[in-house]
Amino acid sequence: MIKITLKTNRRSEMVDITARVERVVEEAGFKEGACIIFIPHTTAGVTINENADPSVQSDIQAVLSRMVPAGAGYSHLEGNADSHIKAGLMGSSVCVLVEGGKLQLGTWQGIFFCEFDGPRHRQVWVSFLRE
Repeated sequence: MIKITLKTNRRSEMVDITARVERVVEEAGFKEGACIIFIPHTTAGVTINENADPSVQSDIQAVLSRMVPAGAGYSHLEGNADSHIKAGLMGSSVCVLVEGGKLQLGTWQGIFFCEFDGPRHRQVWVSFLRE
């Protein structure tokens, strides 16, 4: 397993980590199989979505905020229950096929770390499954 570290800057943000994951695949010399990207945090998640137009990330964050507003009378005492729920909705892992040493993402796809309780220092764990 390889760990990527990153620092988020806002309470809620989506950070494009595609290039970092591509670098991990290249440096590991991984050629064929699957790359698993896992987020070991309960208030952050990961998703694959469009990386050409940043308004997509803004729209995703806006919809999640409307669906799960901060301070909506949750029982969780730390004040970040909305962050836990949003992370659960996004999920903690994605799997991307690798062929010829390259991530097999669609033309407009990118891998996004989804922060919901920042700013924080975070980790992204990357592992591989061989064919």
